[in-house]
Amino acid sequence: MTVFDDLVGQDQATAVLSRAAAAAGEVVSGGRGAGMTHAWLFTGPPGSGREYAARAFAAALMCPDAGCGHCDQCHQVMIGSHPDLESVRPEGLSYSVKQTRELILRAAGAPTQGRWRVILFEDADRATESAANALLKAIEEPPPRTVWLLCAPALDDLVITIRSRCRLVTLTTPSTEAVAHVLATRDSVPWETATFAARAAQGHISRARALALDEGARRRREAVLSIPRSLTGVGECITAAERLVKTAEEEAAAATAALNDDETSELRKIYGEGSTGKGLNRGLVRGGAGALKELEDRQKSRATRIKRDSLDAALLELVSFYRDVLAMQFGAAVELANDDIRFDLDQLAKRLTPEETLRRIDAIMQCRERLAANVNPQIAVEAMMLALRG
Repeated sequence: MTVFDDLVGQDQATAVLSRAAAAAGEVVSGGRGAGMTHAWLFTGPPGSGREYAARAFAAALMCPDAGCGHCDQCHQVMIGSHPDLESVRPEGLSYSVKQTRELILRAAGAPTQGRWRVILFEDADRATESAANALLKAIEEPPPRTVWLLCAPALDDLVITIRSRCRLVTLTTPSTEAVAHVLATRDSVPWETATFAARAAQGHISRARALALDEGARRRREAVLSIPRSLTGVGECITAAERLVKTAEEEAAAATAALNDDETSELRKIYGEGSTGKGLNRGLVRGGAGALKELEDRQKSRATRIKRDSLDAALLELVSFYRDVLAMQFGAAVELANDDIRFDLDQLAKRLTPEETLRRIDAIMQCRERLAANVNPQIAVEAMMLALRG
C-alpha cells in the first residue's frame, strides 16, 4: 500500500506524481531527476481530492521509498505533524500579503528531518492580488530544497504568471461506483446507502461520506431539495430564504464558537491576563488590545467564509435538482444525482419548459455570484427564491 492508494479514481494523476516522487529521490542523490520541479498546481472540482493528492505527494517526497505509506516520514506528513511540512489553509475570505510574506520567510528554511521543505497551500485562489505577486517571487526562485504545492479549483483561479511556473496536476470527478466502493470497503457502509450517497454527492468524497454516515447531513439535504415545491407564493419565498440563511448562520456559529473562545483565551494569557505582578494588566491593555482586535477580525472573516460555504453548498444542491429536471425534460441518458426523489423531479419536469428550467439554474448561479461579491445574503437569496417561483 502506498500513500496514493486512497486517491480515488485518479489513476493518471497518481502515475504522474509517483514518477515525480521517484525523480525527486534522484535529485537528492545528485542526479538530474527529470520530471521533478519545485512548484506544482493541483486543480480539480470540489471533492476530487486535490488537497489529499498534494499531501500524498508531500509524503512521497519525504519518504525514502517514494511514498511507501507505512514509514515514519509518510505517517507524519499524512497526519500533519512533519516538521518540514508547512500546511496552509486560509480560514477567512482571503489570504493577505502580510501572511504570504511570513509564509515565504518560513519556506526559506532548510529541511530539518526530511529531504525537502514542502509548502502545501490549500485554496491558493484565496490569495489577494498583492499576495499572489509576493508568492510569484518565491516560486520563481525557491531555495534548492523547497517545493511549493498549490491547490485551487480551476486553472483560471490563479494569475497566469503563477500558473506558468507550476507543473499542473488535474484531478477529475470520481465515478459514483468508485466513491461507493470506498464507502463500502473503508467505512463499512451498506452498498445501497453507499451508492445513494455517492450519487447524491456527485463524486464529492467528503460530502458522500457525510451523507452516508450523518443523519443530520441527510436531513439538511432533504430540506434544501424540498424548497422548489414549497415556493407557492411570495411569502413562502421569503420564508424559504430566511430559513436557508439562518441555517448557514447557525452552522457557522457552531463551527466557530469553541474555536473562537480557545483562541481568545490563549491570546489573553499570552498578554498576561490572570497573571500577577506590577505592570501586567497595563501591558495587556497596551500590547494586547491591537492583537485582540486583529484576532476578532480574523474570526469574523472565518465565520463569514463558513457561512458563505454553507450557503454555496445548498445552492449547488439546488443546481443539481434543476439539472436533473432538465435531463428528464430532454430524455438524456445520464445518472440523476437526486434519483431518490424522482417523483418530485418528474412533476416539475412536466410543469416547466426546458427554457424555464434553464432560467432557474441561471438564477441560482447569479445568486452565487452575488454572494461572492459580498451582496447581503438575505437579499441575494430572496431574489433567487422569487426567480425560482416565477
